[in-house]
Amino acid sequence: MAPVQVIRATPKIVPTWSIREDEVEAEVKRLAQAIKAVSEGLEEQRKKLLAAGIAEKEAEIFSVHRMILQDPLALKKVQTRIAEERLNAEDCVQFLIGVLEKTMSGLEGNSVRSYGADISEPWRMVLAQLMSSGREALLSSEGQVVLAAAELTPHVVTFLDRDRVLAVVTETGGRFSHGAVLARSFGFPTVVGVPNLLSRLEQGMRIIVDGDKGTVQLNPDQEAVDHFLERQARRRARLERLSVHAALPAETSDGHPFSVRINVESTRDLGLSGFDPSHTDGVGLLRTEFLYMERTQFPSEEEQYRMYRRVIEGVGGRPVTIRTLDIGNDKQLPYFKTPHEVNPALGWRGIRVYLEWQDLLRVQFRAILRASADGPVRVLFPMVTSNAEVERLHVIFNEVRAQLEDQGFEVAEEIPVGIMVEVPSALITMPRILESVDFVSVGTNDLVQYLLACDRDNPWVSRLYDPYHPAVMWSLDFVAKSAAAAGKPCYVCGEMAGDYATALLLVGMGYSGVSVAQNFVAQVKFGIRESTLAEAQQLAKTVCSLDNAASIRELLEATRVKLHDGSQRASSES
Repeated sequence: MAPVQVIRATPKIVPTWSIREDEVEAEVKRLAQAIKAVSEGLEEQRKKLLAAGIAEKEAEIFSVHRMILQDPLALKKVQTRIAEERLNAEDCVQFLIGVLEKTMSGLEGNSVRSYGADISEPWRMVLAQLMSSGREALLSSEGQVVLAAAELTPHVVTFLDRDRVLAVVTETGGRFSHGAVLARSFGFPTVVGVPNLLSRLEQGMRIIVDGDKGTVQLNPDQEAVDHFLERQARRRARLERLSVHAALPAETSDGHPFSVRINVESTRDLGLSGFDPSHTDGVGLLRTEFLYMERTQFPSEEEQYRMYRRVIEGVGGRPVTIRTLDIGNDKQLPYFKTPHEVNPALGWRGIRVYLEWQDLLRVQFRAILRASADGPVRVLFPMVTSNAEVERLHVIFNEVRAQLEDQGFEVAEEIPVGIMVEVPSALITMPRILESVDFVSVGTNDLVQYLLACDRDNPWVSRLYDPYHPAVMWSLDFVAKSAAAAGKPCYVCGEMAGDYATALLLVGMGYSGVSVAQNFVAQVKFGIRESTLAEAQQLAKTVCSLDNAASIRELLEATRVKLHDGSQRASSES
């Protein structure tokens, strides 16, 4: 529960929200500041062209655009809409752009209609300036807030201040979209896909977000507030009971060991309050693309090496699994132009990018190999579809290793190499791929969408995205059995692993461990420590005998209730 702050999450969608009467003056001032910034930028561009020897006539377009922004009638339209409709400046500028384009398109002649685009262009610059201030406003303002956005992208999640943002709500997106999964892994209660959400919000309005039920309450009354506080107190008490398990070994009550590692998106994750490296078995998934997304250009070899070394030091020298760069689809780098794709989920991403742009891979390999001298590291490849790809990656990896050793760098003798199991072809050829790798890690978030042919970022089919579909359960069981037959360890690092009933299921299937967000470590360890290996194996056997998702979810929910009741009894006895 907190005041809401609306920000831009995507350049494709202009956010709309209501403002209070006492905020009108500040919103008009924000508009004026954006116009001034654009005007100054236009003049700077004109001067640069003239200095470069471009003719005055060619550079005059920037002066024309500045004059358009000084049109008092256009400015009055925007200011009046802000004051009378009490809407944010972004919406009002977008409204003006629509008016200008409609007016000009109604006139005859192609040249006149194209001139309409020129008239609206400087106002589009103002709109972009206003929208780019959303992130800066969030970073500079004080107090804890609920973040509201049209869409939640992974890029937005990376800059969220976890001490200030208490929850996230969006108009679009699916529950299992990349952005939503990341937000939950960071511990944010998250509700997505709320139609017309932003138009019903006022900046600073108090709202309650319930990530369990998927509800958002606007301006809650006292009864709703009291109910919220009561539920919050119960949740905190439960988390307090579970927290004692974080420091204990992750093993079943009859002594079967199980590895619980953490997912890391940023070196900031290791400095969060309450994080204790001794509570984990290391880093099971370092998502290096987010280290890249925090920057304005590709990090150099030296910068990457220092990043990886900080992570190794941050977990006290425990093993760190470094996943090579996994960009593409909705994880874009602002400084790396990728082609437009009709279906990016099935497009140019993961190893497909850097098997073509091998310089990216070789620089990252050099940094990883150098970091191996500072502590145990493992390398993980995303989006592998065949053993041929694994063999190509091995060749490049070994070439880079030999080059570094020739240059006198110290490199660890043993660096395990594994793949993410995300693509059906990798799943089907798993026994063959296991001959070429040291371990495998199942990325359930992507595996589910590819198995079920269901884009998890597409709200039209997100209801079909079901992690508990029998095909998913049987695939998980197949990977575990294949790895056991090959004598290789196997892990799960997708969102499913953070649920303690599912973690227990994975123990029963024969997995070596899981990698989860920090805030799930305690509950996963609790679920494992409260059960025997035989109970876990029986759970896995029963799940794999079921042929519908509803029955699987029902069984796992019964397991959660049993574990929860056990924690309640243990607490009362102590």
